[in-house]
Parts: sequence; C-alpha cells; structure tokens
Amino acid sequence: MKKLFLLLVIVANILANERIVALSPSVNEIVFALGKGDKIVGNTSYCRYPKASLKITKVGGYFNPSLEKIVALNPTLVVMQENNYKLSQKLQQLGIKTKVIKIDRLSNIKTSILEIGKILGQNKEAKNIIESIDIELEKLKNITKDKKILVVMGHNTSLASRIFVSGQNLYFDDIINASGNTNALQSKRKGQPVLNMENIIACNPDIVVLLSHSMHEKGLSRDDLINPWRELPINAGKTDSIYIIDKLYAGIPSNRLVYFLQDFQGILNDYKHNN
Repeated sequence: MKKLFLLLVIVANILANERIVALSPSVNEIVFALGKGDKIVGNTSYCRYPKASLKITKVGGYFNPSLEKIVALNPTLVVMQENNYKLSQKLQQLGIKTKVIKIDRLSNIKTSILEIGKILGQNKEAKNIIESIDIELEKLKNITKDKKILVVMGHNTSLASRIFVSGQNLYFDDIINASGNTNALQSKRKGQPVLNMENIIACNPDIVVLLSHSMHEKGLSRDDLINPWRELPINAGKTDSIYIIDKLYAGIPSNRLVYFLQDFQGILNDYKHNN
C-alpha cells in the first residue's frame, strides 16, 4: 500500500510539472478540453481558441515550427500531427518526449483524444469527449438518405478552377457516410483534391457545404460565395441547397467537432424540410 501511495505521488508530481507544446490548433484545443490548457507553454500562430491560447508563446506556424523556440521552452511533452514527424525525431534525439497523432479520419480523431487523455492522466475527460461526439453522430441518422454531399474548403467567388474539396480519406467523408449519405466526390485522391467547374458538374452534388471561416475577415457576404454555385447545372444549384458554415471549428478536428456535427445536422434537416 505504501509503495502504491509513493507511486501515485510521483505520477502526480510529474503531471503537475508538465510543460506541453501543442503544434497544431487541433492539439491545442484537445489539451484545453481535457483540462490541461494551463500546462501548455508553447503553441503555433494558428492556435486561436480558446482565447487563452493567444497569450501562449508561439513557436512558428503549422508547417514551420522552430526547433530552437521549442527547445528553449524546456517542454516535457510536444504533441504534433504527422506533418511534423521529422521534427519529432529531432526532438527525441534531444531527449524530449513527443507524441505524434493522426486526425485525418474520424476513428483516428477519437483515438488521438483518448491517447492524449491517457498521457495527461485525463482518461475520464477524454472518454466524455468521445461520448459527446458519438451522441451527435447518432443524431445524423435517418434525416436524409443517399444524397450526394460535397464539402468545399475556401472562399471561392469564382468556380473556374482551384476548388478544394474533401476527399474520401478525411473525417468529413466519415461524417457524410454516418448520416446515410455519400460523398459527391468518389475518388482515391487524398486529402483535399482540387477540382474545376467541369469536375463539380460531373459530381452533381445534391447538397454543397462551404467551409468558409474567414469570409467576414475577407469582406465577403453569403451571396458572394453561394451565387456562383446557384448558376451551375447541378442538383444543389437547382434546389438552392448550398450552405455555409463560417465557424473556425469547422476545419479543426478536436473536441469542437461536436459543434460541426450539430451544424451539419441543421443542414440535413433544412434540406429535408425544403425538398
């Protein structure tokens, strides 16, 4: 019993002295959601939520974090996504603990939340986040079926070229499938394929969801973004089923995925009501 008590004290001290560097907005938000935001000593310039993130030391951007700045913060743990794998190797060579997570698919997002929770001694909190996500996923079922849905990233006021969309290896595809519908883009192209107008017409989506979190900063209105889609000879244009989600969380797979799922549910309900 005495040995167990000493072990618990040691573990508690380690966690109390944790110094975390979060190298993406998703990682940053997850750590805060797990109740350990006060342990973050460094994050990136794109970590804007919650507001406390803005006051944390910045170590660079998403693709170019500074090794020197990270090391200077004397972290006990650096959590990053796969794009920073080489940096992870360098940090490990310096004796700094790292954790590389995958947040491309829905299953990987859940696994990563649980893994970070385990490392930080926040298993219960992590499981609660997963439960919340699963509850919202369940609510998507039986609203609409077999509709082709296209998720578009960016602020296109012209659809002539360079239209970034969600491919079939991202969590948006998993969410669409969970709702009983299909991704309008059926392709093996990874990540965010770039399409042109002809590609979009060939996809012929029934519903278009525009993820445009910076539209207000860019001085764009909803009509600026929706009108080009209304002019296309696609089902979504004919039924005016083009929707905008202008919240930053729409493109950040973290605990706030719950809010995106709620927005998506609202879109499906609106489509059902109007068609």
